[in-house]
Amino acid sequence: MSEEMKIVVFKLAHEEYGIEVDKVKTIERMMPITRVPKTYNFIKGVINLRGVVVPVMELSGRFGLSQETYTDQTRIIIVQVGEMEIGFIVDSANDVIDILEDKIEPAPEVVGGIQARYLRGVAKISEERLLILLNLSEVLRKDEIVNLEQLEV
Repeated sequence: MSEEMKIVVFKLAHEEYGIEVDKVKTIERMMPITRVPKTYNFIKGVINLRGVVVPVMELSGRFGLSQETYTDQTRIIIVQVGEMEIGFIVDSANDVIDILEDKIEPAPEVVGGIQARYLRGVAKISEERLLILLNLSEVLRKDEIVNLEQLEV
């Protein structure tokens, strides 16, 4: 019997993605972001979230996807990666669903233009619905985490 896991579902460039719910701290509405010079283009800056400075990354920029304009549905998903919190800007965060681990297949080499190393796998939810699961340790590589942690000082 395979394990069931809870996944936060969000949209990015008209596709559905997922992050394990135990890695998500909170989901926030869009808020003012303070730009930080000399960072990666996909790092939008930092936010002050209840007294904590949190770096914010635009996932569509990270993946090289077209960047949507922000709407009322745009959200910042705050995730915990090791000791660090980071926010991901997404087009919308819709749902929390349960997925059986045996429904997750390895990611093909390139899915929708996103390199497979960023992906944990693809879950088949139904005949028409696939969910792309992120590999957070690759989305935030060690060298980039060092760069982001310097933003917090």
